[in-house]
Amino acid sequence: MRNTRALAVAGAAVAALGLSAPAAVAWDRPSNIVALPSVIARGGQLTITVDGCRHGGTATSSAFTMPATLSPIRGANETARGTATIRNNARPGPYDITVRCDGRTLTKPQAFTVIGGVRGGIGGSSTTGATPTDVAIGGGLVTAAAVGGGVFWMRRRAERRV
Repeated sequence: MRNTRALAVAGAAVAALGLSAPAAVAWDRPSNIVALPSVIARGGQLTITVDGCRHGGTATSSAFTMPATLSPIRGANETARGTATIRNNARPGPYDITVRCDGRTLTKPQAFTVIGGVRGGIGGSSTTGATPTDVAIGGGLVTAAAVGGGVFWMRRRAERRV
């Protein structure tokens, strides 16, 4: 009786493993899309590496200026790599990458994130000139300095008389 149960459990385990194996092989090529850096500013270059892409292919995304060409890497078994440039007007947020190679297509959702770029050379500021809030804060600081200086001067003057 115990042998029958053990045999039934072993048979069920082998059947489950046998049924799941073809599903794992179905996405044999391409697989594992890696985008580096995973967070990038507009106008930057992104490196895409794809496993299971023997002969190269293309990688596309709505954030790319044009599709990236994937070329096989020498010495790396069935791996291809390419470089894509992010559009200057890409909106900040996550983007998908779709890879086509060896007659198959694979999409990696939210493969990388675009962040808003800064204007270099002006200290990271993205506005031109002072805002009304900046003027109000600056005026308040100047007024406080003038009043504080006046109070200090008046107290020093009063001490000399004594």
